Amino acid sequence: MENKIETKIYKQFIFIIGLILFIVVLFIVMAKNQNLVVVENGNIGKIPYKVEVGKYQDSDCGMAINDLNFVSQVVSNDGKTWFFHDHGGMANWLKTKSFKDEVTIFVMSLDSKQYIDGKKAWYSRTDTTPMGYGFGAYEYKQDNFISFDEMFLHMARGEHLQNPQIKSALLRGEK
Repeated sequence: MENKIETKIYKQFIFIIGLILFIVVLFIVMAKNQNLVVVENGNIGKIPYKVEVGKYQDSDCGMAINDLNFVSQVVSNDGKTWFFHDHGGMANWLKTKSFKDEVTIFVMSLDSKQYIDGKKAWYSRTDTTPMGYGFGAYEYKQDNFISFDEMFLHMARGEHLQNPQIKSALLRGEK
């Protein structure tokens, strides 16, 4: 009887180890096959790159960029370009960088459907964005839209749609 129990436990143990190894190998293979672009070098002209779905990686959260409606690009003076799929994530990443005041920022505008200067864009606070921060970029100002500096400050303070109190207040129409 004891032999049968030990054999059963041994088989379960081998199965679990095999399953874990399979999952690890699967993740390694998937990561190697993606070859996502994290940063581009050489953008001395400081122009926005054409981002392709599934080929670029968000520099803040590491996810693949699969929605081009909220894409941001940050270009440093040495021509390095980083990519983001949520403007809030871009602000979150940028706040810790010593070069944050010297960068060029491009954001995809929801109203004109083109890249615009992110520092001159207007931002909503209640759009449904990939990471849930709520900041949609627009070329033309509308009621309750805020400037880049205000958006950046709200992100730094945690005042975005991921914060339940802020979300509740914004969705009730409060500022």
